[in-house]
Amino acid sequence: MRGMSPSSASARSALASAHFQHPIRVYWEDTDAGGIVFYGNYLKFMERARTEWLSSLGFGQETMRQSGEGMFVVADTQMRFVKPSRLDDRLIVTVTVREIGRSSVGFSQDVWRDDTLLTQGQVRIGWVQRREGADGDELRPGRIPAPIQSVLQAALPAALSVSGG
Repeated sequence: MRGMSPSSASARSALASAHFQHPIRVYWEDTDAGGIVFYGNYLKFMERARTEWLSSLGFGQETMRQSGEGMFVVADTQMRFVKPSRLDDRLIVTVTVREIGRSSVGFSQDVWRDDTLLTQGQVRIGWVQRREGADGDELRPGRIPAPIQSVLQAALPAALSVSGG
């Protein structure tokens, strides 16, 4: 790739290897008093990207919930903040599936501004099902339904396989 710096080439490679990319524009509501994106909003950006990825595969979050089959919820996150983002920045949020288990899916998610990595995240979502009980509705862990599991597997490279998680 003539004319590109090594960091630009590696950024393009990282972006190209993601399973899904979602554009975000930074608005006033996303920034803190210092004019930079409030750290908690990166989780919102990542949630939007995962939701759009699932939607692109045919799974609407609300549709899954209303069907009574269950839904995905965030079980674990880990974040690394590299550089700040500011008002009007146009970002790309990536979704890369790292592991598909029987009851959870693990992701790596990055936030980029052009060729600059801003934030790195590791997110695990788990499948839960509603159970009616004496204390009202309760969510409990469950297995990802087979039709959803098969679409997730089909959407990913062959190197990823179902694990026990």
